[in-house]
Amino acid sequence: MFNDRKTPVKAMPAMSTEGASAKPMSITLLTVVGEHARMEGKFDITDSIQVECEVGGELNVGGKLVIGEKGVVNANVQTVDAIIMGHYEGNMVATGNVEIAETGRVSGNIQTDSLVISKGGFFNGNITKMNETPSLQVVANDEKRANPQFAAR
Repeated sequence: MFNDRKTPVKAMPAMSTEGASAKPMSITLLTVVGEHARMEGKFDITDSIQVECEVGGELNVGGKLVIGEKGVVNANVQTVDAIIMGHYEGNMVATGNVEIAETGRVSGNIQTDSLVISKGGFFNGNITKMNETPSLQVVANDEKRANPQFAAR
C-alpha cells in the first residue's frame, strides 16, 4: 500500500510577517508530500491540509483542503474550503469556497456556495448550491463555460 520511500508529514504553523517579529498564526497546514506516496483510508483532519501525493478513501477536513499540482485525490471529501491544482475525483461538500485552478482537473459532484473555475481548469460533474436541491449540471473546459451564477476567472 505504501511506497518504500519514507514520506515526511509535518504540521507547521503559518507565520505572520506583520510587525517587527514573525508571530505564529492560528492556522496550521498539514502537508503530505511525496509524489510516489499513496495513502488510503478515512482521514479526519481538524486543521488544513495540502496533498502532494495520492490519497483515496474519505477526507473530513476542518479547514482548507489544498490539492497541489502533483496531488491526486480519489475520495469523498467534506471540507470548509478547497483549492484544486491537481486531480480530484469524488463527491465534495464544501461549506465555504471551492476553486479549481488552471492546472486543476475535477470529476464528480460538488456541493458549495461558491465555485470558481480558472481559465484552463476542468470540471465535469454536478454542482449543487448549499441548502438547495440538485438541478445544475456543468461541463467546463477552455471552449465551454457554463452557469453565470458561478464566477470564472
